[in-house]
Amino acid sequence: MQIKILYTAWPILLLASVVVAQNKNKAVDEWPAYGHDAGGSRFSPLDQINDQNVNKLKVAWTFRTGELETYRGSNAMESAAFEATPIMIDNTIYFSTATNRVFALDAASGKQKWLFDPKLNLKKGFSEITSRGVSAWPAADKSSSNPSPKKIFVATIDGRLIALDASNGAPVQSFGINGTVDLKAGLGNDVSVTSPPAIIGNLVIVGTSLGDNQTINYPKGTVRAYDALTGQLRWSWNPIPQDEKDSAWKTWIGPKAHQTGGANAWSIISVDAARDLVFIPTTCPSTDYYGGERLGQNLYGNSLVVLRASTGKVVWYFQVVHHDLWDYDIAAQPMLIDITKEGKKIPAVAIGTKMGHVFILNRETGKSLFPVEERAVAASTIPGEEAFPTQPFPVLPAPLGLQKVTTENAWGFTAADKEESAKRIAQYNYKGIFTPASAEGTIVSPGNVGGINWSGMCYDARKEFLITNINWLAAVIHMLPREKANQLPKENPESFRMETGRQSGTPYIMTRDYLFKLKDGKLMMQTNPPFGTLLAIDMHDGQKKWEKPLGYMYDPKEFPESKNWGSLNLGGAIVTGGNLVFIAASRDGNFRAFNAGTGEMLWESELPAGGQATPMTYKVNGKQYVVISAGGHGKFATKMGDFVVAYALE
Repeated sequence: MQIKILYTAWPILLLASVVVAQNKNKAVDEWPAYGHDAGGSRFSPLDQINDQNVNKLKVAWTFRTGELETYRGSNAMESAAFEATPIMIDNTIYFSTATNRVFALDAASGKQKWLFDPKLNLKKGFSEITSRGVSAWPAADKSSSNPSPKKIFVATIDGRLIALDASNGAPVQSFGINGTVDLKAGLGNDVSVTSPPAIIGNLVIVGTSLGDNQTINYPKGTVRAYDALTGQLRWSWNPIPQDEKDSAWKTWIGPKAHQTGGANAWSIISVDAARDLVFIPTTCPSTDYYGGERLGQNLYGNSLVVLRASTGKVVWYFQVVHHDLWDYDIAAQPMLIDITKEGKKIPAVAIGTKMGHVFILNRETGKSLFPVEERAVAASTIPGEEAFPTQPFPVLPAPLGLQKVTTENAWGFTAADKEESAKRIAQYNYKGIFTPASAEGTIVSPGNVGGINWSGMCYDARKEFLITNINWLAAVIHMLPREKANQLPKENPESFRMETGRQSGTPYIMTRDYLFKLKDGKLMMQTNPPFGTLLAIDMHDGQKKWEKPLGYMYDPKEFPESKNWGSLNLGGAIVTGGNLVFIAASRDGNFRAFNAGTGEMLWESELPAGGQATPMTYKVNGKQYVVISAGGHGKFATKMGDFVVAYALE
């Protein structure tokens, strides 16, 4: 009898083991979230495409969104950017365009399954016209299988959170009002969202994107969690303390300090479902370059703030900039990784910053896993401003990118160009990183698009290498008394429009420019190469393993050395089990693969438009694909288009 039972159960046990194996393969083969996983590691174990055969990679299919047609009749082309990273679940790709149109494609063929159009009014005018992606509910987890998506969530640049039926793209009528929650309610019409929502359990969590250079009283950068089933608000968290009992309250000094806006989370929010934690990357409080109305340390601005997902309450925080006066938002997604220290695996979170500073913290406690020092920095010369006397500097990993600008850094196409660059650098105030803005002009290096921006980082979990691309770009900031506003230049001689921040509610107006110029139709950098790099840091000891120039900005026929100079870049990297790093991002319009262990470039392919997005990879029907959005970037002046391109082995 006992033998009979065992024999009868054998087919059932065999079937169960097959199902488990299939589910594990499904989880490995997919790319279910913006950063592959909810912690943004951007690591896929897939290795069919590897360092031995990547040179055989060819275009498998191309899909066109028709996005350029949606820009017609507006000035969207000037500020639109196709920055989306698609997700792939159940053999279906989901992604959003710059105008929040959501597509579902067959992952094998690239053929359209459905399209949802939220019908934005582009004539309204938006500071940023972009959407970095969508999110699926239920979220994938670290179990043996990823659930099939029931809803696709997109948050729009006109302040809506929309739930779509994953099978057909129709708004889910039971969510909010006819499928939509109004994110402007309670915060104001300036609310916009450019990043995909975070999903944890039955919560959908969204931050906001605010153009915080124009006025001190922008909306607060409130983070909100909504019920994924009903759209009801479950909790909200304000990064600018409103309760005197909060220990952070006293770090905001001045009668207007607690009325300050901003400190918003416009980048990607990470979650750790097993620990019930939400990782919020906050930004500079308004206004970006003058903080005289908000003196003090300004907690929880410019911080990684970890909330309890079930309650929205603060668990711990780590501030990367005190009293920000440089627009040093945390722009990169906090990356949840495991690192080995003294033979033990430690749950960690990596914070990449515009300053080129990388902080590695214990994910549970917020304690730094490498040394961090508070160092004295320059004082402000602007009446009414009080720069914070110290700033945190990571000892390891060592600061990355353009950390110093002097006349010795001057560069140009010719000796005369270099001399002109040196004269320009010499006329500005510069006392190292964290030099505050001034009336005569201050070099801010790295600038607000320097270091690690929204492009973010990726993590080779096998080698324990943190890999990231870096922008080497300095900004020039002028602070002028409001009564001298008529002295603001309308346009500089090279026809670059100098950005003006009105900073209403403060005594000053700000202008922002960069250390480059236009010469003979070319963007000529005024600091020496490299202009952009890709690098790897070993998380065992915090030391840099390799660093290589990323792309080029000038025609190699005219400038043979340009491939050694690198390029300004926007768009991130991914890393795979095939020992490969995939990245586009550079201004030359090429998509590349690098050896993850050495940084050697192994493959490149010209894209039909600028690749200012982070790629992704997946396997379907036994074939691995690498996919990237190629639609260009208006502000970055790369070739515009409307392409999604998939590559596979021949």
